[in-house]
Amino acid sequence: MHETHDAQRRRLLLAAAAAPLASVLGACAGTPGASDGPPAPAPVYKAGDRWVYRVTDGFRNPDVYDETREVISVDARGIAIRMSRNGPRGDTSRVEQWTTPGDLAVGAIFSDETRRFAPPLPRWRFPLASGASWRLWARQHNETTGSDAPVNYDARVGGWRSFTTPAGTFDAVGVRIFMRLDDEDPWRFATEVNHLLWWSPAVGNTVREERRAEYREKGDPFGGINHPMQNAFYELTSFRRA
Repeated sequence: MHETHDAQRRRLLLAAAAAPLASVLGACAGTPGASDGPPAPAPVYKAGDRWVYRVTDGFRNPDVYDETREVISVDARGIAIRMSRNGPRGDTSRVEQWTTPGDLAVGAIFSDETRRFAPPLPRWRFPLASGASWRLWARQHNETTGSDAPVNYDARVGGWRSFTTPAGTFDAVGVRIFMRLDDEDPWRFATEVNHLLWWSPAVGNTVREERRAEYREKGDPFGGINHPMQNAFYELTSFRRA
C-alpha cells in the first residue's frame, strides 16, 4: 500500500511539472482591460506606415533599444513589414510577411526568430471584440532551429484602457496571448509565453506590450527549476501613418 501511494503521488507530481505554465498564468492573470468599448476594426496599411517603440528587455542588466516597424510594401501578395532593432548591443533587421493585417505568414512571435506558418497564424482576429478568444496548434517551420513542431497559440481579448505614451494618449484594447513553443527537449519542457498586448485603432498597432516567458527543467519534480527567458516592456514613442 505504501509503495502504491508513493507511485501515485510521484505520477501526480510529474504531471503537474509537465502541465503548460500558460494554464496557470491564465488562471491568475485573466483577461485584461477595465472598461467596455466597440470592437477594434482591422487597420488599413500603406507603404510608409511606421511605428517606433522603446524596449527594455531583461532582468538585472536589461537591454534597452528602439524597435522600428515599417510597412515597406502592400500588394497582392500581402503586407511586408521591416522590423529593425537599434541599440548599444547591436543593430538587426528582418522582414515579416503578412497575408492580411492579422495573419502572419513569415515572422517572429517570441524574440527575433523567423518562423514560416502554413496556413498563416491568426495573430489578431479583427474586429477585436471584448470577450473574443481563439486557440489553435499552429503549423510552422522555425528557420532558426529547424524545428517543425507546432506552436500552441491561445489569445483572449479583454477590455479597454487609456494609455499615455511619448507618442500621445490613446485608448487601447488588451489582448493576452499564451503560447507553448516548439523547443522541448530531453532536459527541459517547452518555453511558456505570456504576452499582454494593447492594440489601439487610432495608431493601427500596439501602444504598449508586456512580454514574459520561462521554461522548466525536467527531472526531479521537487528540484525542477523555472528559468526566465523574457521580461520585456514595449512603449510606443512615435508613429506615422502614410
